[in-house]
Amino acid sequence: MDYQKIIDKYYPEDNALKQLLMTHSRQVADRCLKIAKAHPELRLDAEFLEEAAMLHDIGIFRCDAPGIQCFGTEPYIRHGIIGAEILRQEGWERHALVCERHTGTGLSKWDIEQQQLPLPHKEFMPISLEEQVVCYADKFYSKTRPGSERSVVEAMRSLEKFGWDGVRRFHKWVDLFE
Repeated sequence: MDYQKIIDKYYPEDNALKQLLMTHSRQVADRCLKIAKAHPELRLDAEFLEEAAMLHDIGIFRCDAPGIQCFGTEPYIRHGIIGAEILRQEGWERHALVCERHTGTGLSKWDIEQQQLPLPHKEFMPISLEEQVVCYADKFYSKTRPGSERSVVEAMRSLEKFGWDGVRRFHKWVDLFE
């Protein structure tokens, strides 16, 4: 797979949004590769991790988030399912699953219904180890502060808005991946 070709197709201009996407995605990919190298016992697919990390936010351009140069019409919480639709159209189902399952530490059907989120009423929880690694690595890098890195504690605090189940899941990932 040529992830750069896909990025260039949906982000043809070399503008602030594309630079933000590339910086953030590269940070996430590098952390994923570091985890794969540090934990050979997990037998992670490093090539897939890099591709999925580089594409996990491909759907942001269709969202309304002016603070990160996104001037679309969709609520930002939908960027994962938008990205999944794009990657399915491109023929990359496994990568699409990473897109739709990386928000927070995953979103349950119950969370979606209780919070009345504008998402399909189904489970969006990372299942495979690779999905979990991308989801975990993503929490260390904010698109509102490109180039910076959160500490484990800061990443946990950023998840509190998703509820304590998400914080607990993240803590388990810390134990597994660090």
